Amino acid sequence: MYFDAIAKVIAERTDCDVADIKPESTFSELGIDSLDTVELLMNLEDVIGVEIELDRKVETVGDLDKFIQSKVQG
Repeated sequence: MYFDAIAKVIAERTDCDVADIKPESTFSELGIDSLDTVELLMNLEDVIGVEIELDRKVETVGDLDKFIQSKVQG
């Protein structure tokens, strides 16, 4: 549901092609470290208009998408 927005923000931060970002892509594969993750989440909050407070580890783009969906549907 939020995958496209997540992929777009990741592509902007990493210079990856959006088409190369898959739900199973890990953040480490995409060159995103823990500091990048914080900045990525702040950018993503602005894009989707939802506050994201990460309270568990997410390792893939798909995990982050599911996490955001669970918080929004709450």
